[in-house]
Amino acid sequence: MKLKVYITLLVSFITITLNAQDAALTATVSKNKLGVNQRLRIEFSINKQGADNFKEPNFTNFKVVGGPSQSVSQSWVNGKVSFNQSYTYILQPIRKGEFDIPPASIEIDGKTLTSNPIKVIVLDAVEIPKNPNDPNYIAEQNIHLVAEVSKETPYVGEGIYIEYRLYFSDNVGIYDNAVTEAPQYNGFWNQEIKRNGMPVKEGMYNGERYRYAVLHKALLIPTTSGKLTIDPMKMDVIVAVPTGRADFFGNVITRQVRKEFASAKKVINAKALPLQNKPEDFTGAVGQFSFDVSLSKNTLKANESSEISVSVKGKGNLKLFELPKIETPKELEVYQPERKENVSIASDGLKGSVTDNYTVVPQFKGKYKIPKTSFSYFNPEEKVYQTITTDDLYVDVLEGKEIPTNTNTISKQDIKVTGSDFRYIQTSTDFQPKQTEDFFKSILFYILLLLPILAIPVGIFIHKKKEERDSDILGNKLRKADKLAKKYLFEAQKQLGNKEAFYEALERALHNYLKAKLGVETSDISRDKITDLLHDKNIDSSTIDNFISVLNDCDFARYTPITNVQMKEEYEKAKQVITQLDRQL
Repeated sequence: MKLKVYITLLVSFITITLNAQDAALTATVSKNKLGVNQRLRIEFSINKQGADNFKEPNFTNFKVVGGPSQSVSQSWVNGKVSFNQSYTYILQPIRKGEFDIPPASIEIDGKTLTSNPIKVIVLDAVEIPKNPNDPNYIAEQNIHLVAEVSKETPYVGEGIYIEYRLYFSDNVGIYDNAVTEAPQYNGFWNQEIKRNGMPVKEGMYNGERYRYAVLHKALLIPTTSGKLTIDPMKMDVIVAVPTGRADFFGNVITRQVRKEFASAKKVINAKALPLQNKPEDFTGAVGQFSFDVSLSKNTLKANESSEISVSVKGKGNLKLFELPKIETPKELEVYQPERKENVSIASDGLKGSVTDNYTVVPQFKGKYKIPKTSFSYFNPEEKVYQTITTDDLYVDVLEGKEIPTNTNTISKQDIKVTGSDFRYIQTSTDFQPKQTEDFFKSILFYILLLLPILAIPVGIFIHKKKEERDSDILGNKLRKADKLAKKYLFEAQKQLGNKEAFYEALERALHNYLKAKLGVETSDISRDKITDLLHDKNIDSSTIDNFISVLNDCDFARYTPITNVQMKEEYEKAKQVITQLDRQL
């Protein structure tokens, strides 16, 4: 009885929730741009139950080659109920041009709802392979590696960001991916922007709806003007593509293929900063900043210290320019400044503050002026130079020695002997030679006499150990291989804890090892070519797999969070791989 009540309440709750939603009829297409010989899918969906009398639009300039097919779905996730009823058509354009698909309509609760109109651009016929079900063709059409920059014409010193996105449609699945060639940012100061994981989002690419994940994001600041080229990022992706067949239960059967994708090369036109109205004290600051000079103490005693803080705050290239130097009276002793940086990296640039702290110690009593200081920067949004000038600062020393007002000329005088304070250089000595023992028949004499006799059995013992070690061929080879591995991995070991530098050094060590052993530039060839070269040298397949695995880990680790423990494990793994290879080469 209670179960029936619970079921009744649950059904009532779902019905009330669905009825509470605002009904809407929406239209979506699989692509907004296509060739005249291609097809598109258009779907009309309503999010509320009870709709009826659906009327399709007039598909002028298109031929309906499939549909309508109708589907209904309902879900309840985290306490939220959703409903969807859809009508799907497959259309093929009749001719080229730019066409509008008018709204469809449906009736619900005595009202008529209409969908949004859709604009479709039909272009020239595109090349379609003889076998449109070819997995490589399907993967190529449904996956795109795209590099997107926030601004293509920044000023020198102006921060922009680049984002590498992997777009993929609902028609395919992605099982694994690995970066085979990371982008190079020649001509830029760059810094990776940290992200929390790689969440999948929805977005539009070439007028079509895709899902995408951000693989890598970096802040770039051009350091020179002109055309700066960012080479493509390349990666291998394992793609699951549909075969066009289904299993006994109606599930689509897929096939996995490995496909290489590359982003387009990007060209950034960095503009030089204008020479007109450029301040003389400009040191390269670009952005939006505030400037301040302050004293920790205005009143103090002689030999008591105060601190002058010179600080720049704001957003821009905070790490790429020098702060203004302060000028102080000679009566104030000033020490070298201590630099403090509180800078964070975000998508729109560096933010925070940079401060130079000067320690000042007055020597004499008095009131001293620290002259005003100016700071100039270029504002890329307003395209003008701006200068901030601070006020004069004053230090009032209340206690201490007075500044000498008279300076008498002191004439050179002969030295006068007064008592025993000063004496002339002594011209004779009363030193006596130190008494020493005779070497003959001394303890050292007998030790040196017996040393050659004692060295004979020691030499015989060492020689026998060397013969035993030389006869151990396998042990010698292992020791030699281990020593060689340490030699090549020395630089990576020094960078443990520094993720970027460590994995760059580790990958370079592996390539340098193969270069020395095989006599080829392995940094310019693919993983498959390296595998073939090692197979030709009769290397075990497991050793080759371990070597390629370490190379792939070096690429993957640059874009994922890595702990120091994982880096140490990776170092030991690389050391073991080089040792195994050297035993077989």
